[in-house]
Amino acid sequence: MALKVARRGTVAPFLAMDMLARANRRQQAGGAVVHLEVGQPGTPAPRKVLDAAARFLAGGQIGYTEALGIGRLREAIAGHYRRFYGAEVPSERIAVTTGSSSGFLLAFLAAFEPGDRVALATPYYPAYRNFLIALGLEPVLLPATAATGFHPTPALLDAERDLEGLIVASPANPTGSMLSPDELRQLVAYCADRGIRFVSDEIYHGITFGKPAMTLADLDPHAIVVNSFSKYFSMTGWRIGWLVLPEDLVRPVERLAQNLYISPPALSQEAGVVALDCRAELDDYVAAYAEKRRFLLRELPGCGLSDFAPCDGAFYLYIDVGHLTNDSTDLCHRLLDEAGVALTPGLDFDPDRGQRYLRLSFAGPMADMEAAVGRLRTFFARG
Repeated sequence: MALKVARRGTVAPFLAMDMLARANRRQQAGGAVVHLEVGQPGTPAPRKVLDAAARFLAGGQIGYTEALGIGRLREAIAGHYRRFYGAEVPSERIAVTTGSSSGFLLAFLAAFEPGDRVALATPYYPAYRNFLIALGLEPVLLPATAATGFHPTPALLDAERDLEGLIVASPANPTGSMLSPDELRQLVAYCADRGIRFVSDEIYHGITFGKPAMTLADLDPHAIVVNSFSKYFSMTGWRIGWLVLPEDLVRPVERLAQNLYISPPALSQEAGVVALDCRAELDDYVAAYAEKRRFLLRELPGCGLSDFAPCDGAFYLYIDVGHLTNDSTDLCHRLLDEAGVALTPGLDFDPDRGQRYLRLSFAGPMADMEAAVGRLRTFFARG
């Protein structure tokens, strides 16, 4: 007799991770792979972070902390908002989380009820939609276009009804595009007028090219801001992030965190305090991203890839390959199998139009970008 399997586990797979697994199998069989499929910095955590973690480990006592995080880290994050944005954010409204993923889970559980409709523009980070579905919420997909940087607009929102939430990322994954301050303020005002909870994914803040990102932390008192040490701070495996919460959600998030997670990892919290004081080293990493971005924007057109979403930040290129195929999944499989280049099909980010797009991550070393361009040029030259 077959036992029941909950429908929550039937969410769509995360294709970037499927591509990583496929690429790893190729490597294990002896094939070479250039990894451009996952958004993981190829740089280590800052030196001072590693040194601080070693000292903390040597102390021998790593236990539970408060569910919302240690006071020193929450205060340090508040200081980060003052220095980085000129924003005043009380440390009492900051919740430290086990990466941004648990932050989204806690935020969605605290802010929405099953059946609530939450909007997000396509293309989008796939975990948004899958989190919402697994929690019994209804994702409302807004068909954004390149003309708006694939971001939502009041006009797109007007076409929907009974929205309880809106998720926005700027810079965005997979496109790297950013909203201007005026565009962001327009969306905030729209949501405020209609009682829509704004969820701002700011995980790629700090990795921008030519213009800084704007935070909602002090712009909208009802917004939820999600951030992480994974991208700009180059600490993916440390699994540490944070929320900036409106006052009415602090205690609900704390109660949920106490029961679901107990507390964020103590070692990573101690490391996070130090990471917030490593701007010089981290900005060198961003300069390296900018150099790889320039290289790819210059060289990829020679491979037949020239139609990109605006890449204002993060470390992705979202590339229209509709002139080559209407099956970017098949194209990604062929590129891996025949050229040893791992990319992510756009279907991961847009179930309707994604088959004509692919995402390239330039988070890895420059040598990988150079190798990938050579392999792509050879692959596409064969027709």
